[in-house]
This record gives sequence, C-alpha cells and structure tokens, in this order.
Amino acid sequence: MIITALKQIMLSLAVILTAVSCSNPTAADEHIDAEGFVLENESGDEVYKEFKGEITGNITISVDDTLALSVHFLDNDGNEIEHAEDEDGEENELEFTDFDANIISIELEEHESGFELVGLSSGTTSFVLSLMHEGHSDYTSQPISVTVEQVK
Repeated sequence: MIITALKQIMLSLAVILTAVSCSNPTAADEHIDAEGFVLENESGDEVYKEFKGEITGNITISVDDTLALSVHFLDNDGNEIEHAEDEDGEENELEFTDFDANIISIELEEHESGFELVGLSSGTTSFVLSLMHEGHSDYTSQPISVTVEQVK
C-alpha cells in the first residue's frame, strides 16, 4: 500500500515537473515556430514569400548578377519573428541545399539573416532554405525556384 502511494506521488511529481519545464523553456531550448518567410531585396521590397504553404513572387536574375536578399521568418499571424540569440550567444543559422551549383551560388552574409544569390549560367534550379538550430531544422522551406537568364 505504501509502495503504491509512493509510486503515485512520484508519477504525479514527474508529470508536474515536465509540465512546468515545458511551459517555461530557457532561451537555449527555444525554437523558432515559423509558419513561413519573406525574402526582401536590398531596397526592402518583397521578392518572394512562403506562408502556410502559399507561395508568391519569383526569383529571376541574369548571368553574373548578384542579388542580395534578407530572410524574415513569419509567425502564425504573418508577423515577422524577431531575431534572437540563445543564452550561449549562439544564433540560428541559415542553410541552403538542393541547388545546381553550375547555375547559382549562394553565400551567407555576415549577419546570417541574409545571403547573396549569384547567377552563374543560364537555366532554372531551385534551393531549399532551412533555419538550423542546434543541429536540426526549426523550419525548412519548399523548393524555391530561381531562373538565371543570359543577358542579351
């Protein structure tokens, strides 16, 4: 009887501690809960947007042109999520995958919320943008199409 009561108390304590720890995460445990993102050019104009599965805009550049873009992740209401570092000073990082390196190159800028897209040769490719946090993706985009045109 005492053992059963003790087990119930321990189980209840474990449930309470888990609930409290999940509702009050530390900064190091926080993840970005993004529902989409916007890519803006240097002028602040929206070039491309992915929000809750809907895509608007397209990316077209010329061979040998560079397009500087900044990434702004969006919350459930479509508002920009403020950029924050965790308590260890580590930032979320952008990662770019699944593109044809013969058609475009992608280079991350120093402030890590922007990147440069360079047209290398004419053609069409796409890339996937991921917001990485402690070795895993907090957000992964759908393939983002890029058309590179030869200057006439």
